[in-house]
Amino acid sequence: MQFGIYPGGAAGADAGRLVAGNPDDPDRIVTALNRIDGQAPDGLLVRAYTWFRDETGSDGTDIIHPSHADQLLGARRRFDLVVQYRSSRGDVDGYARFVRNVVRRYGHLTAAVQVTEEPNVTGNALLDGAHPRVLEAIVQGAAAAREEARQAGWTDIRIGLNTTPLFGPSSSFLSDLAAVGGTALRDSLDYIGLDMFPDVFVPVADGDIRKATRDLLAWHRRDRLEPAGLGHLPLHITEHGWPTGPGRSAARQAVVLRDVIETVLELADDLRIAAYELFSLRDADSSGDSPFHHFGIMTDDYVPKPAFDVFRSLVEQRGVRSASAL
Repeated sequence: MQFGIYPGGAAGADAGRLVAGNPDDPDRIVTALNRIDGQAPDGLLVRAYTWFRDETGSDGTDIIHPSHADQLLGARRRFDLVVQYRSSRGDVDGYARFVRNVVRRYGHLTAAVQVTEEPNVTGNALLDGAHPRVLEAIVQGAAAAREEARQAGWTDIRIGLNTTPLFGPSSSFLSDLAAVGGTALRDSLDYIGLDMFPDVFVPVADGDIRKATRDLLAWHRRDRLEPAGLGHLPLHITEHGWPTGPGRSAARQAVVLRDVIETVLELADDLRIAAYELFSLRDADSSGDSPFHHFGIMTDDYVPKPAFDVFRSLVEQRGVRSASAL
């Protein structure tokens, strides 16, 4: 199984807010990443974000977060590149051109391209589900990424999309998407991603994080991927974390991350989980007043919390790709 991490400081919050503090320090980030994956069989995936907006058009392909992203890679480290869709006009054709340009620019540095970010979530302008024609954007974006990668000979780039757990109004999201995209969509995809945060936004009732994680992952594959005709695809945990802060101790963060990651590893073969990515390396702002400021396994000035060594140890000991899941 492949491990990854978002190494930046800025983080999306509720109500369309972006929280941030100290600017990213690429030298200190690289030092931290080297400590995490230096002894691991595989380098970390470096999760990075860029987005298409009407104002900047299809040519504005700079990576937005983390800053100085290309400096964070190395001989074994490659991008998991999230290509967001934020067109208030619903410019799907423009987004597809943008995806092509992103793949053309970064493909030689990239392991995975994720088209859109949490497109099932509506009402938050930072997320792609708030923008019109998002289903069409996924279908055309995935096809554009696949075709551009093939033309360039980058056949090892994995193309996917992600969601949050699909409850309530978004329960049918993947089925709706599959109905729109049909065979063309299935042929374009290599994986489905899941952003999951057990015990963060909804507390785990009995405190059993391992059981909650097992139940969520099994349910997501059985009741969401398979009915949508996407059950053949590997699952990537594209974002997972647990913030510290008031009432949320650093010691508890270490325990929760260990419990969730070990559970993911235990289920990797049965549920075909091919990747796990941590959100995030450092706090957005360690003096901030909301959980969104404190997701890091380091403070905002790169001082490790206890969870840092937990994550480093798990990557070192068990960070081997599962051939059966890829």
